[in-house]
Amino acid sequence: MVTAHNASLEPVDHAALVDDDGGAPAKWKVVGPGLVVAATGVGAADMVATLVAGSKYGYGLLWAVILGVILKIVLVEGAGRFTLATGKTIFEGWRSLGKWTTWYFGPYIMIWGFVYGATAMSSAALPLAALFPVLPLTAWAVIMGLLGFVMVWFGRYSFFEKITAVLVGLMFVTVVGLAIIAAPNIPEMVTGLVPMIPDDGILYTLALAGGVGGTITLAAYGYWLREKGWYTPKWMKVMRIDNSMAYVLTGIFVIAMLIVGAEVVRAAGISLSADDTGLLELTTVLRDKYGDVVGVGFLVGFWAASFSSIIGVWNGVSLMFADFWGNMRGKESGHPDTRIGGKYFKFYVLWLTFPPMILFLLGKPIGLILAYGVLGSLFMPFLAITLLGLLNGKRIPARWANKLPTNIALGICALLFGILGVQQLVAAIAPAFAG
Repeated sequence: MVTAHNASLEPVDHAALVDDDGGAPAKWKVVGPGLVVAATGVGAADMVATLVAGSKYGYGLLWAVILGVILKIVLVEGAGRFTLATGKTIFEGWRSLGKWTTWYFGPYIMIWGFVYGATAMSSAALPLAALFPVLPLTAWAVIMGLLGFVMVWFGRYSFFEKITAVLVGLMFVTVVGLAIIAAPNIPEMVTGLVPMIPDDGILYTLALAGGVGGTITLAAYGYWLREKGWYTPKWMKVMRIDNSMAYVLTGIFVIAMLIVGAEVVRAAGISLSADDTGLLELTTVLRDKYGDVVGVGFLVGFWAASFSSIIGVWNGVSLMFADFWGNMRGKESGHPDTRIGGKYFKFYVLWLTFPPMILFLLGKPIGLILAYGVLGSLFMPFLAITLLGLLNGKRIPARWANKLPTNIALGICALLFGILGVQQLVAAIAPAFAG
């Protein structure tokens, strides 16, 4: 029998998987893979989008934020359920659907990692450059990349999980505390639970519902379950609690940002930039209204949200790449080369850290950004559609197959993300035809 203790030393036989707890009952703990995937998925882009929504529409799109949280719970639960029910990774599942999944995922994960690496490092550097202007933004970005690299390269999963919990604590205390200080208008919040779409905001509403809590990192959940030592269906109930509670925390965090947008930004009568610098603009408003302590506190929360995305992606997406490349090399999922610390895992950590630093010097090459936009726009509908294929039929034991409500929810996900994907695809290719 192969246990989680020695799984890092020899290939895992799916038929022989056992949990590493000596047969003890499965128990949920507050800090688990769900908290990791939720924290990784909420970054500066989500914070800005929600702030802008609050400043433009008040609490009118609160329902869309809640819908987005529910959709992500459904998607991540599906990825986790497939892994626990079958003992297979999500990439093994994708391969069973046909070679087309590999032809899409292979180029996507390489291009995505190269561009996202630079974006994530810059995002985490922004609040530090504001707090400590002794170094330029690029220097802080390099430092953030190197710090994330060292923590993931030398750290085990348990260490990574603890660090994520600390960062989530910082995010939660600073942002939710700020929302409390801003004094939300409760009656208006209640009216925001009634679905409405602004006349000029159909696509924006869809993007808000679809953008809460991550993209490719959602599919990493099954890999973090494995690293946690949760291998078998015994953990199914715990996994569902873990995932749901983590995204409830995410929902509270994002709603807090909506409150800040509605009560602080809208009251100040300013328009925030749609990119990460919008958070720096908010800091100026907070300092003017509440003083330096609150302004600096928000920068700390901004940094925690951004840096949690760095270490989460460096760990989780590197595990996904390692599994992908290991399968391409004929090695079973669970082979030591595909686990944390394995050579394929380390290659992708290097890929996320050092080549993207070139973009700090070169800017954003149009061809690379075009490919990134095209492939990235397809990932969320890809995930929703493939989960429909994996969680129905012969690929999963009947006991754990989808019920009708889950299929409907995944169908809504596929439709929503399909519409958003088309929008993003058009936006990605438009520069190629401009001028």
